[in-house]
Amino acid sequence: MINRSLPTLIAAVLTGCAGLAPAPRHSDAGLDAAPGSWSAHPEAKAGIDHQWISRFGDRQLTALVKEALAQNPDLRAAAARVESARAEVRLAAVGRKPTLDANFNSRRNKQNFIGFPFGGDPAGEEAPPQVASSLTNSFGLSLDLSWELDLWGRVRAGESAAIATTQAADADLRAARASLAAQVAKAYFALVESSQQLAIAEQNLKALTETETVTRERFETGQTAANSTLSVATDYRLTKADVATARAGVEGQRSTKAAAARQLEALLGRYPAGAVNSTPTLTRVPSRPPAGLPSELVLRRPDIQAAERRFAASGSRISEAKRARYPQFRITGSTGTSTEELAKILDSDFGVWSLAGNALQPILTGGQVKASIIQRTANEKAAMYDLQQTVITAFKEVETALATDPVLARQEDALGRAAKLYKEAEDQAREDYRNGLADILTIITAQTRRLSAESQRITLRRQRLDNRINLHLALGGDFKPRPTK
Repeated sequence: MINRSLPTLIAAVLTGCAGLAPAPRHSDAGLDAAPGSWSAHPEAKAGIDHQWISRFGDRQLTALVKEALAQNPDLRAAAARVESARAEVRLAAVGRKPTLDANFNSRRNKQNFIGFPFGGDPAGEEAPPQVASSLTNSFGLSLDLSWELDLWGRVRAGESAAIATTQAADADLRAARASLAAQVAKAYFALVESSQQLAIAEQNLKALTETETVTRERFETGQTAANSTLSVATDYRLTKADVATARAGVEGQRSTKAAAARQLEALLGRYPAGAVNSTPTLTRVPSRPPAGLPSELVLRRPDIQAAERRFAASGSRISEAKRARYPQFRITGSTGTSTEELAKILDSDFGVWSLAGNALQPILTGGQVKASIIQRTANEKAAMYDLQQTVITAFKEVETALATDPVLARQEDALGRAAKLYKEAEDQAREDYRNGLADILTIITAQTRRLSAESQRITLRRQRLDNRINLHLALGGDFKPRPTK
């Protein structure tokens, strides 16, 4: 639920921070009232964590995130777009400021006097007639002033729109920075998980190899199990097949690990050689960050701030289009010198000046002004609906992350207990098999279930870490590396 005056509230906060930030054109954004607390987690401590990467307690992860923020090409492109938007603000402000140009000109002119009765042969002898002509020189040096009086605020409206667009680009950069930190963290945890899954696959291969050795010994000595429904020869073939399958699983996990390493290196801006390393095990899941109030979320999520700034810019664009119908007043002036001799171009006796004013009133524009107003009004509506959807999506992401967190925690605990029980069952089955009290299928079943439970537990730990990352992002948690001392 979102308050109807939400865009105005956001704009007021941002205006207080940025000074020149324009406010939205409409206070009614079609949004409902925000709830007083999160439904998935009623606790509402205030605050926002800018150092959430370090909360995972992995120095290598923190170092990799800092490297990505410095080297990632996508983030550099986002920073360049902010610089471009700031330049647009300066360009938009040019229209309401006077311009002054220094102008130097020179001209040599020849003029012909065709048909005039002079210019013939001075000796009186008959000769082809000659055309009379004259040559003149002209040199000028001037300072030319031009200034449009922005009486109706058309240029100022365009500047306000450019300022809002710049603020949106800056918010996009903050969102991109936080998103990149999250992507690096997820890629890093995926690499750690793949390392652990590879270790489990290698353990499986080792255990199956040991089981194959036992069955081979029984096969070679002709021993049988009293309770076995399979022959020793069948046991031996089954374990040999399982060993071959386990070797294939190891190779598959190695490929997965290499792919995860390349994905991480690409985010870091490195060549994807698959050479980056990680810690051997996944870190603990840190404590849950303060969720704050839903109404506070709209003031700290960079994507919401960017959407609101675009909404504000679209309103200013409408004002700019409407004011294009009003007269435009311009003052022009010039001062300088004009002479026929270059040497006298700085002589004040040859000084000239001019001052003029003009007004331009659009009358027939072929519907251009009206079409521009209609188009920008439609753009404002689209920006308003985009803002609404961004806020709704933000609320959904927070609620989802809060609700998912305890579910994943309980699943991980349950799988941890299951893996422990499967390990005890496997050890007992292996001992019974050596004593001829169980068949090979019991060992393989217990071992497979144990490794499957351990593998799922590791995956759940990585999912919990990913969900914690999602929660930090959903709450608007930016990442700002501490300066190096």
